[in-house]
Amino acid sequence: MAYTYASEADILNMALFGKTAPQWRNEKGISGKTPNIRDFASAEELVVLINLEDTNADLIRQEVPKIERLKY
Repeated sequence: MAYTYASEADILNMALFGKTAPQWRNEKGISGKTPNIRDFASAEELVVLINLEDTNADLIRQEVPKIERLKY
């Protein structure tokens, strides 16, 4: 389950920030799993992220395959 969550979070991070959280931490020279890229997001980016998460959750409930969800 944790891998699934991380995979979904990476998809949303790529859509919004253009990189995964591990890629962002690597660019910043940060090791470990904290801080999170979202901790540095603007209020506007967080609103967009909430909407992306909601849309993604709806698509998962509709059993839309991941490859198809990436198109939304």
